Amino acid sequence: MPEYLVQVAYTPEAWEAMIREPQNRQEIVRPAVESLGGKFTHAWISFGEYDLIGIIEMPSNVDAAAFSIGVTSKGAVKALKTTPLISMEQSVEAMGRAQRLAYAPPGRTPSGVR
Repeated sequence: MPEYLVQVAYTPEAWEAMIREPQNRQEIVRPAVESLGGKFTHAWISFGEYDLIGIIEMPSNVDAAAFSIGVTSKGAVKALKTTPLISMEQSVEAMGRAQRLAYAPPGRTPSGVR
């Protein structure tokens, strides 16, 4: 199943609510991920631009987008970034496919094309 890096920045109001009632967000958000056919595999609280970093598995990009849209629509996050991840094996396959890519930057002709 495809994996995604999810980066969340909470609003000050969300932090205030979590300070009042400390909670493990991974356990609370897990049912939302599972409701879309996914799996919440890892999560960390971080410091900096994003407050929570997680790895989720989702059946498709559409399901990952639905998760991001749904979470963002509730108003507790000021930013949510979802990044598709591929394995090292998949990246090697992509590099091999890139060898056959018929692309040329502006001002050049693709290799083999006249």
